[in-house]
Amino acid sequence: MAQELYIIDNSNSLKSTISELFSKEKDFKLKKVNTEKIDEALKNIPSLIIINEDEIDENIIEVCKRIRMNEDNSITPIIVVSSNKEKEHRVEVLKECVEHYIKAPVDKEYLYYTIKNVIRLLDTNRRVSPLTGLPGNVQIQAEMKKRLLNKEDFVMLYLDLDNFKAYNDVYGFLNGDEIIKFTARTIVDNIDKLSVSGNTFVGHIGGDDFVAIVSCEDDFEAICQNIIAEFDKGVVKYFNDDDVERGYLEVPNRKCILEQFPLTSISIGVVVAHKGRFHNVLEIGEVGAQVKHLAKTTMGSAYSIDRRNENTACAIGDRP
Repeated sequence: MAQELYIIDNSNSLKSTISELFSKEKDFKLKKVNTEKIDEALKNIPSLIIINEDEIDENIIEVCKRIRMNEDNSITPIIVVSSNKEKEHRVEVLKECVEHYIKAPVDKEYLYYTIKNVIRLLDTNRRVSPLTGLPGNVQIQAEMKKRLLNKEDFVMLYLDLDNFKAYNDVYGFLNGDEIIKFTARTIVDNIDKLSVSGNTFVGHIGGDDFVAIVSCEDDFEAICQNIIAEFDKGVVKYFNDDDVERGYLEVPNRKCILEQFPLTSISIGVVVAHKGRFHNVLEIGEVGAQVKHLAKTTMGSAYSIDRRNENTACAIGDRP
């Protein structure tokens, strides 16, 4: 997918320079925007915004504020190019969450690699969930591999929500997003609060699926219990009073027949990864799927623990 670079410039000087630098790059599309059309351009949510301060007729601070106040572009990277070399001015611009301030006349090679590296960092950040701000699959697998290679004893928590589709069907995906964010906060807060090792990690696989890694030194059962207790207490605020009092949702199926679904709950599958038990992340994931499935067979929020190691074959434990 081509990266769209918007150049806010009332002249063509900066666009000409950047067009020359990226003439052989097929993955970049450049668009010049006059200051009076900034708001219109922001609707397209560009990958990067470059502002030529010398060639705009608005105050640079106000322009940057307008971009940052736009909800869809609040995290869009900004580069300011300016001949103003006063330190105080540069600092004021950078205070508006501008990523780079480049002095004019520009060093073309410096400008080229600054743009390339900002886009590279943007691609990296896309691996992070934009909804929860938690690391995604790439970082999750890297964290698991690191612990396997270091031959650590650690504990995997696989978490997801029950009857979440029914909730989205009734309340809509925007309200569903709020439950996802609430779930992320609940997981992170309880792990931070209860971990004694500090050697923890929380990731967002996607949708309503999460993963957490804690140390064997941590009381992972207490962590699961607290997550469940806090989730069950807080999730009801995302339902209306009638549904809470009734204790279930009524959702019409394809034949327009009402079906009943319990209120959203959370299930946690726990895998104790003793040193040497697993050889790769796929093996851990397979056991995690099994134990989480067992937790989901219990009505309401529950957790199940697989405590097996390379020398024992004890049964998977279920904890309501």
